[in-house]
Amino acid sequence: MAAKRKRRKLTKSIVRFIPVIRNVYLRWTLRIVAYFFAVTLGWVLLLCFINPPITWLMVQRGFERKSDGKAWKITKQWVSYEDLSDNLKRAAISGEDARFMEHWGFDRKAIADAFRRNQGGGALRGGSTISQQTAKNVFLWPGRSWIRKGFETYFTVLIELFWSKKRILEVYLNVIETGDGLYGAEAATQYYYGKSASNLTKRQAALLIAVLPNPRRWSPAKPTAFINRKTNVIVRYMGYSDIP
Repeated sequence: MAAKRKRRKLTKSIVRFIPVIRNVYLRWTLRIVAYFFAVTLGWVLLLCFINPPITWLMVQRGFERKSDGKAWKITKQWVSYEDLSDNLKRAAISGEDARFMEHWGFDRKAIADAFRRNQGGGALRGGSTISQQTAKNVFLWPGRSWIRKGFETYFTVLIELFWSKKRILEVYLNVIETGDGLYGAEAATQYYYGKSASNLTKRQAALLIAVLPNPRRWSPAKPTAFINRKTNVIVRYMGYSDIP
């Protein structure tokens, strides 16, 4: 009997503590969420005015080069939106995100089209917009996972809310990987064409964008037949692309 009474008292004590534990857990969870939101929102707002100095991908590529016995290389040069060729802006929108000026970060049609293509058994392709690519390039580590995709969605919403389309496109064209150790349009333009990104012709701009899915495999200086076909399509659609 005494043992039963002890067990009942212990059970009652545990039951009484459950709401306390639940409340403590809830308070800490809310604090962590609020802290995360405050920090990330501040980060996004700061980059409205300050150019991101480096990205996780740049660092990873640098270490990959070192592990391959190559010299550390991160070549980049920030160029303001006004100093980027309109040809390049139109090429980026034509080749990467035709509805950039219309959507709020996510292109449902492009996502659906990519899903259908992938279901068909062809090469996997994504439906990421320029906004999504900018979010993951600036704020996230390289890789693929559902957690990373969730963060990408979150940061895409934030930059669409607090950055202008002009700022999104400016950051995108300055941080994208454009070659082995090359980042941004200016570094690529200087390397491949020996000129500024403000002076790109239509075809030069289209070539830079055409190789973006894998700029370390393809080169604007030595385009394959596939890249030439893709470039021709981009040039054709550039006349219909609005820019911020």
